[in-house]
Amino acid sequence: MNELSKHIEHIERRSIVKNWPKSLCMTRRRFIAGTLLSSAAACGYVVGIEPHLIEVVERALPIARLPDHLVGCRVIQISDLHVGPIVDDDYLIAAFELVKQLTPDLLVITGDFMSYRGPQQLDQVARVMEHLQHPCYGTLGVFGNHDYGERWAQADVADKLARRLGGLGIQILRNQVWNVSGLQVIGLDDLWGPNFAPQSVLELRERSAAQLVLCHNPDAADHPVWADYQGWILSGHTHGGQCKPPLLAPPLLPVKNVRYAAGEVDLGDGRRLYVNRALGYLRRVRFNARPEITVFTLARATTGES
Repeated sequence: MNELSKHIEHIERRSIVKNWPKSLCMTRRRFIAGTLLSSAAACGYVVGIEPHLIEVVERALPIARLPDHLVGCRVIQISDLHVGPIVDDDYLIAAFELVKQLTPDLLVITGDFMSYRGPQQLDQVARVMEHLQHPCYGTLGVFGNHDYGERWAQADVADKLARRLGGLGIQILRNQVWNVSGLQVIGLDDLWGPNFAPQSVLELRERSAAQLVLCHNPDAADHPVWADYQGWILSGHTHGGQCKPPLLAPPLLPVKNVRYAAGEVDLGDGRRLYVNRALGYLRRVRFNARPEITVFTLARATTGES
């Protein structure tokens, strides 16, 4: 007798209806077995399947004053890799192969490259990220809170990570502006980290140029630092909540503004936010919030767009 049958008989012996006719008891046994098997299948899905069931989201990214030669180019965003003791390295390497097949012209990574537990994670990040192939306009990134180590306060950890990633051809923007063939990519350091200084970098931008902001934590959009910036902000951080009941908001989000769970948000002042649901995770569980690779096709904004 297998363990499931023993468990069902134990339930039946304790039931107040144990003297029901045998046919009803068999129906009840099937119901209990079905319930237990359904529960096991659901657990298997949220733990074993959806955390690695990547969704490729394709959408336009209209940008004001975009140069003609960039119209139609593909910008791919990935976020929150969380290289470390929880996320499987082979899964991330396979995700990088998918990114390659999607033929980006520019790749952007919006923070949390790793879940830091010690110096070994710096070596692990290097081993994983060396599998990433860079497109013609390169790979740009910003840091997230986990890239700053324990309590998001270890600036030396982030410095070492920036050097390791730079050696692999990944340009980390730490409150910097980077020109990509006429598109100014503005990289803000993390909101929770020790180097969040958006005002200084936003003042450096050329206001007449096409612009795009990378910023790990979408809550930064609510800070009064944006001056007259109008355009897109690409973020991550939330993982889409990782578990989202159908038709309801995720019950747990690491942001103050619950509007910033995932996807596009019109900020109402000429800025638009896009929150990527992440490739990795802190706990291997997802439901109705699949890991995401976002493929943006650059377009020139018309009147009323960013």
